Amino acid sequence: MYIENVEVKQMSSSIGNRVKVTVFGESHGEAIGCILDGLPAGETLDLEEIDVQMARRAPGRDKASTPRRESDTPRILSGLYDGRTTGAPLAMAIANENIRSADYGELARKPRPGHADYTAHVRYNGYNDIRGGGHFSGRLTAPLVFAGGVCRQILRRRGVRIGGHILEIHGVRDRSFDPVRVDATQLEQLASQSFSLIDPSSETPMREQIDAARMELDSVGGIVEAAAVGLPAGLGSPMFDGVENRLAAMLLGIPAVKGIEFGAGFGFSAMRGSEANDPYIYASDGGIVTTSNNNGGMLGGITNGMPLIVRTVIKPTPSIARLQNTVDLADGQNTELSVHGRHDPCIVPRALPVVEAVMAVCLLDMMETETLAGQE
Repeated sequence: MYIENVEVKQMSSSIGNRVKVTVFGESHGEAIGCILDGLPAGETLDLEEIDVQMARRAPGRDKASTPRRESDTPRILSGLYDGRTTGAPLAMAIANENIRSADYGELARKPRPGHADYTAHVRYNGYNDIRGGGHFSGRLTAPLVFAGGVCRQILRRRGVRIGGHILEIHGVRDRSFDPVRVDATQLEQLASQSFSLIDPSSETPMREQIDAARMELDSVGGIVEAAAVGLPAGLGSPMFDGVENRLAAMLLGIPAVKGIEFGAGFGFSAMRGSEANDPYIYASDGGIVTTSNNNGGMLGGITNGMPLIVRTVIKPTPSIARLQNTVDLADGQNTELSVHGRHDPCIVPRALPVVEAVMAVCLLDMMETETLAGQE
């Protein structure tokens, strides 16, 4: 049962303080895209580098992903002139090319278990675009990767590097980052891979889990681990505008993200204080560092200069061909559903560049906000 005659709500697709990103479009509409507002003027952008990041997320490039192929070529509409940002909003659009909307006709009355079909139907009184998941589709992460590609280039010029790897797929784990010694070279190398791993020997058993799920008309989830290095100590404003607060808010906007931990995260539950605390020492250059990094580079919502470490849980793709129980909203009866169409048996590899991108947007926003505050 759901509430009838509820006021039709608007979607909230913008976030940020100084550097704001707005995502627009639906999976099977004419186009998707984003607007980045608040970027500093005069920043050089390497569009080919952004294309590399877009390709890491794009569908149809790897056998672990959906067979839907999209070129995902961004068309910049404003905010860039002669290769430099102008200070005006940077607007970008990506045409949707390879759509098969007929695969989704049944979902207007039969919501997919695990997907936002039912909740969107309730909140928006059935006016939401159901084709391909509409605005709730993972397709909307492509503009986020573009926005992140822009922001990570600006961050690099400020000494900050971001990267990550697939930590786990359905119980098969890669090695974790060394939370004290992870560095820019390692992160840049991982950020250039399509199936990013610290230990390459993990790839075959991970792919075996994905293939087994595909053969059984099912899907699997996993964990991505990401890091940022080069952040200055002192970034973040407690209680509710700390680095963890801001990152969590943006990361949870990524479809399929259902859990986040920083540093040792839930591992703290098995530690004593003497194990959990990160002791301070003076480094050879006179700076203050910690000999461990259980807190993931943040204390009290404020960066301490150590690598920022975050892990994000990605749930299994809800759109599966295996028969599942659902309801028929049109006739009020229980029924069954087998989802047709082209869907990823595992979205973890494609989610990784999205996580990195969201981190880049969030961290640049925080750094620019504090820079602006310092000038006032």
